[in-house]
Amino acid sequence: MNRRFALIAIPLLFALPAYAAAPKAKPKPRAAAPAPPPPLGDSVRVAMVTELGTIELELDHKHAPVTVANFVRYVDLKRFDGIAFYRSMKLTWGQQPNGLIQAGLQGNPLKVMKPIAHEPTSTTGILHKAGAISMARNAPGTATADWSILLSDLTSLDADPKSPDPEAQAGYAAFGHVVSGMDVARKIWDAPLSPTAGEGALKGQMLAPPVKILTVRRVALPAP
Repeated sequence: MNRRFALIAIPLLFALPAYAAAPKAKPKPRAAAPAPPPPLGDSVRVAMVTELGTIELELDHKHAPVTVANFVRYVDLKRFDGIAFYRSMKLTWGQQPNGLIQAGLQGNPLKVMKPIAHEPTSTTGILHKAGAISMARNAPGTATADWSILLSDLTSLDADPKSPDPEAQAGYAAFGHVVSGMDVARKIWDAPLSPTAGEGALKGQMLAPPVKILTVRRVALPAP
């Protein structure tokens, strides 16, 4: 038995010096930390490149700081790249086009960040005029990463502090406006709808197919 054990032990004894003599791996150099995003001024410009063209927005950080900072954070993290305009609300009354288009992450748990505080129009002074961008939400304080661009004035979305209805009191949070590309927004609004997709009030308002957003990036403000 001892002789058999010795035959097994010999290869292990020969292997030990080779293992001990192996050169130590050099540590890999650490990657440089990414540069922090530039600070936000009173206004922020972003370019939204869609399948149908580019929409450029000016966001009012001075008057809606919470909402704009949230939106720009998604932009800087590139979480809006590859999303889509998925809804076109077409109101049949009044001067046309009348309604809005809606886009966002639709609750994607891998990309959505914490909800933000509600900034009503009665505080910001940014009203729901044609070309405004406004946050989608359920109850006030639940907005995250979905938003709408208005094709017409929709004053019913503004806060009405005198209303007995809590929803109307709060209104929705507008936070900027389109500075170029309303023709692109109109193309999206005019795109075909699914007659069956969507639930509740959204049924019949879902784009089929959705209009893809390729990238959303900050761009320089024009020189004064």
